[in-house]
Amino acid sequence: MAQMPTVRSHGIRPAFTPAILPRVADPMPTDVPKRASATVSAEGADAAAKGFMDLSAEFRGCAIFRPDELLAASGNGRRWLEAGQSLLGAADRAAGSPATHAHVATEDGETFALRSGGVAMVVVTDRFMLASLVFADMRAALRETARGAPAVTAEAA
Repeated sequence: MAQMPTVRSHGIRPAFTPAILPRVADPMPTDVPKRASATVSAEGADAAAKGFMDLSAEFRGCAIFRPDELLAASGNGRRWLEAGQSLLGAADRAAGSPATHAHVATEDGETFALRSGGVAMVVVTDRFMLASLVFADMRAALRETARGAPAVTAEAA
């Protein structure tokens, strides 16, 4: 059986992509209210951070915060807030507008930052974490925190 050339198979994309995309739900909808950060309690954020840290032994630490207020952190909270603000500030300057997410990798580890609904989360991990999965877990934690629901823990997953 002859294999169809790869280049030729890409011709399907322009025909079907516009028909499919409107039906695919956005995992982080843009209509999440900006006021959602006001509904996030320190207790809810703390539960989300603890649940998030339970997901993987490769997570070194995390923090959840509003622009000027730390809600939850593993370890020294003041340092987390300052570092998270600095990372997101640098990402904003690089993007020329408020960045929704950032990922920085070094030889020593990786850092992920994510904003949603007026709340941000920063995570530090060991090297070679799959970025898409880390961001998916972060989005889930922030989504549950914004809803006021308890965070999903490793036992429940």
